[in-house]
Amino acid sequence: MIERLAGIILPVFSIIALGWLYARRVKPDMTMVNRISMNVLAPALIFSALASKDFNLAANWMLIVGSVGVVLGSGLLAWPFARLMHADPRTFVPPMMFNNCGNMGLPLAVLAYGTAGFSPMVALFTISNLLHFTLGAWIVDHHAKFGNLLRNPMVVSTVLGFVFAVVQPPLPEWLAVAIKLVGDALIPMMLLSLGVRLCEASLGDWHIGVVGGIVCPLTGIAMAALLASVLELDPTQQGLLILFGSLPPAVLNFIVAEQFRQEPGKVASIVLIGNLLAVLFVPLGLTLALRA
Repeated sequence: MIERLAGIILPVFSIIALGWLYARRVKPDMTMVNRISMNVLAPALIFSALASKDFNLAANWMLIVGSVGVVLGSGLLAWPFARLMHADPRTFVPPMMFNNCGNMGLPLAVLAYGTAGFSPMVALFTISNLLHFTLGAWIVDHHAKFGNLLRNPMVVSTVLGFVFAVVQPPLPEWLAVAIKLVGDALIPMMLLSLGVRLCEASLGDWHIGVVGGIVCPLTGIAMAALLASVLELDPTQQGLLILFGSLPPAVLNFIVAEQFRQEPGKVASIVLIGNLLAVLFVPLGLTLALRA
């Protein structure tokens, strides 16, 4: 088991460390890289995975419901911790709800479950992002406007991907391969970008960062374990949901906090320390997932 865990975890953390080391030496401007990732690579990956014959929407419907339950349940469980720390829930709760299912979850799912785990995890990634752009933004700022949401390339690719998953219209093989090649570039790019982001983050508000880094995976694992049993998921789906729940806060939380000026320094510390603590909690989540 230890050798298998190492084979899953070490490649992921090695690429993150490479991004961190590169950022320490070069201090690259990742603005354009991140824009390409979000507007080109991610939509291609989402559409390719959802529209592929490997993804069965009907078979994975309850898994998707479970992911929504993990997101919402983690937020409810995290709310009392914010009150106990006298922290603003708008700062603390969203990072507990929205985790690194893109940067870290996708490669871990591939390494742990192969192609059987990849497309379902992409579905969880898309649902989490949709909730983040809507509910998450509303939690941070109740006056947030969602007018641009329908024009977001990831939202468009999600809708098209689910339509193709249901209707299964013919898609030229050359086009499917081209879209897949573009989408496959996202995973290593996201891991490198995560390493760069972690290099830029601050440990200033380390107290709330430590609490957040512990609460996020524990509430996620608790909700995933509960829902996996209630929804009667198969072993692979149970494992994917538990893995999803064990992931640390997403970097996107910092971007949203910065956009709405909601204590971005504290959110950066939660994201940074949470991803550092992932060295402890991801192996725990994977161990529970592989035993499901």
